[in-house]
Amino acid sequence: MSTPALYLKQNVVTEPLYNQWYAWWFLASPMTAPLFVANLHVKIMESFVDNPAIHVAALKSPVLRGGPYINYGVQQVDAVKALLERTLKEEALSLRYAEAVLELEKLLDSAEGFSLEELYPRVPDLLRGYVELTYDMKNRASPRFFESLLYRSPFHRESSQSLCMRLIHGDARPYVFSTPRLDTLDGSLQVKVPYRHQALDQLYAMRRTPGPVEPVREALGIESRDFETFSSFFTDQPPRPAPRYDGDGVRVRYFGHACVLIESRHVSLLTDPVVSYDFPTDMPRYTFADLPEKIDYVLITHGHADHLMFEPLLQLRHRIGTIVVPANNGGRIADPSLKLMLKHAGFHNVVALSDLESLPLPGGELIGLPFIGEHGDLDIQAKIAHLVRLEGKNLLMAADSNALEPRLYEHVHREVGNIDMMWLGMESEGGPLSWMYGPLLPAPMPRKMDQSRRLNGSNAVRAIEIVQRLEPGQVFIYAMGREPWLGHVMVMGYHENSPQLVESRKLLEYCRQHGITADMPYGQAELFLR
Repeated sequence: MSTPALYLKQNVVTEPLYNQWYAWWFLASPMTAPLFVANLHVKIMESFVDNPAIHVAALKSPVLRGGPYINYGVQQVDAVKALLERTLKEEALSLRYAEAVLELEKLLDSAEGFSLEELYPRVPDLLRGYVELTYDMKNRASPRFFESLLYRSPFHRESSQSLCMRLIHGDARPYVFSTPRLDTLDGSLQVKVPYRHQALDQLYAMRRTPGPVEPVREALGIESRDFETFSSFFTDQPPRPAPRYDGDGVRVRYFGHACVLIESRHVSLLTDPVVSYDFPTDMPRYTFADLPEKIDYVLITHGHADHLMFEPLLQLRHRIGTIVVPANNGGRIADPSLKLMLKHAGFHNVVALSDLESLPLPGGELIGLPFIGEHGDLDIQAKIAHLVRLEGKNLLMAADSNALEPRLYEHVHREVGNIDMMWLGMESEGGPLSWMYGPLLPAPMPRKMDQSRRLNGSNAVRAIEIVQRLEPGQVFIYAMGREPWLGHVMVMGYHENSPQLVESRKLLEYCRQHGITADMPYGQAELFLR
């Protein structure tokens, strides 16, 4: 009897996890993951176990939904306590690493500009051989980690990696960064494999090409008690066709947030993939089912969780030709290497692009452009805007660029000329620096300082500065997390008078008054450059 060939359903969610917490860039690098385990996850779980009622009460307020509060009822205290105890046991090395990093920072605080050579023997034993001690030009000492060695050390814990699979029938998903995924989640299946596991590529290829389920089940180590749940993820119904674009010029499809598919008849490029799953809905959108079978290039602008999202990337890995990330020097604790991160997550062809470097494309080229702002004034190198030159057209994917220094764009314009189409985020009131980088700080920042160092993109004045200097023919503003399929990673709660939307409307008005086509698409849009 032959085994039937089945398709993976289009509404199967797969959340990558690290110690049962939703995985993002800081949990993928062994340089930073231990600090988040020790300084965030353990502390949140300890707080919940000590007083779950505080967490339940806090989450009744929409303002606090992005805060450090676990989204479970008091009946889950025992399950969270068990996860906490398991974490303290299994991640003992990570906790020691976090203590060693803090000890190292204190050691370097004692440096006064004299040679650091005598400090090497005093580096915590756990970190010796993994760090270089350096000064900046103002004689401020800091460590530089050999991140590539950390990936080959016991600190890189693939045993902490797993995936949570389940079916969804709507967009609503709870916020993921403050709450671990418990094994007891109804209808879910925990798959204990590392992100790089090749069987994941076999599994996700079945979204478009049917195949037998049993070999994939065996390769993923699905236990007999989970056979029924795993079988429910498959169907004999084929997906709708998604042919490659074969027309003239360039077709641009907006998939939501900062995710844009750019296609000519020769090449396809997808920026910052954040993609909706496919299920019956009244809201028009493009989904995984609308992506071409082969995505020639995926472009990542920076590592923030709404731009470098492991959940869709792992599901698309087998379809991606080349993934392009911003280059950085590596080794600075707030700036992990995106290239190393993705290569160790199973992506084989990863290219790191620096400012004004170019990559040839069929019918054009890709050029990296400077991206300033949105990172709380930290020295983050792993961020870049992308200029896509295709079929004689220039498209600028500017991500969350903030024109802190407008003259930058005069220099850029001198190099690249006018822009036919520009895409820009306008998160003009981002979170404070500690909201994202807090677990990496050796000491809490004073509140007033923290509030001044925000993760801001452009407001209207700054965005207009960019438009005036680059002279784009068309301007489009990302929806900035308003689409409902972003709710689990972005708790925005926008209303019509939110500063982000007020500032966006000012930019749209300016553009239209000056004869520039401008819009802020929501959910779905299709555009052409010919």
